[in-house]
Amino acid sequence: MNIPYLELKKVTALHTDEIQRAVAEVVGSGWYLQGQAVQQFEQHYADYIGTRFCVGVANGLDALTLTLRAYMEMGKLSEGDEILVPANTFIATVLAITENRLKPVFIDVDAQTLDLNLEALQQAITPRTKALLLVHLYGRCTYNESIQTLCDSNHLLLIEDNAQAHGCRYGTRRTGSLGHAACHSFYPGKNLGALGDAGAVTTDDEALAQTIRSIANYGFSEKYIAQHKGRNSRLDEVQAAVLDVKLKYLDEENRRRMDIARTYYNKIKNDAVRLPVPMGEGSNVYHIFPVFTSCRDDLQAFLLNKGIHTLIHYPVPPHQQTCYQEYNHLSLPVAEQLAREELSLPLNPTMTHEEVAYVVDMVNCKS
Repeated sequence: MNIPYLELKKVTALHTDEIQRAVAEVVGSGWYLQGQAVQQFEQHYADYIGTRFCVGVANGLDALTLTLRAYMEMGKLSEGDEILVPANTFIATVLAITENRLKPVFIDVDAQTLDLNLEALQQAITPRTKALLLVHLYGRCTYNESIQTLCDSNHLLLIEDNAQAHGCRYGTRRTGSLGHAACHSFYPGKNLGALGDAGAVTTDDEALAQTIRSIANYGFSEKYIAQHKGRNSRLDEVQAAVLDVKLKYLDEENRRRMDIARTYYNKIKNDAVRLPVPMGEGSNVYHIFPVFTSCRDDLQAFLLNKGIHTLIHYPVPPHQQTCYQEYNHLSLPVAEQLAREELSLPLNPTMTHEEVAYVVDMVNCKS
């Protein structure tokens, strides 16, 4: 049996007819930027997330970068301010901070829950700390009331990196509506993926939404009148049309992800493989299903030999990257251990029951 980690052609094929009709409508309209398809998707996605505003941008990194930049333009952040960020995250989260000449302050995570270490988080706060960039990594909701209380009591902006958690919930609310703003990536492999790069910011803050929209469109407040030193970061009509189709099926496909994850949790019994602590219903949408083992490379090679393709998210944490040499001296032991031990098993809505069972069997038979 051959099981790819993710076969995007099969994911797209779930909705091919509707996607083709939606794209054909955009092509036929003759309007390819800043038109009706973008407006419609922005409204539908804001309604889905539960915020007043959604601003479509070119990609997830731009969503993060533009949000921080907008807060600087609004006077809520200044160059050199400290932004708390999990040490266990994709590098884009940190790139957005340093791109704006802000200072990332890396916080280690809990080895079992993968959530931020609250004690370390509290100890890291200084008079220069102005925001927490909370990452819902792997599709797991990492928000809780303690984090909200900490942000409120220290007057911190709470910004969600929701790139991997489309549709995830905290109680009755969705991630992406929990903080002051949230940043979303619609990279093709995401739970809600475009057919290319795309991103968005959701917020209830009208001034923030307007500022992001302006900066992302050359800084214009009106045509050819630049209020800010802007850039070009716009969600295009084709990607918006594709996303609007796929949004209708997101909850259904997330439920299939949860079913597969439930099987993994119930049936993987290899003592050498550690699974993350399970979460409540809806609080994990399983963009990634990570397992952890000190024999990670051996397990990956074994599974590949059996036809099962896996990935590693992520082999080098941001503070150990060459481009961040000024942080290479930091010791963040849990994040570093997770980077050494993490292996992502295939999990997506196109997998069959037989494929899922085969993955389980092969993981269990590796001694």
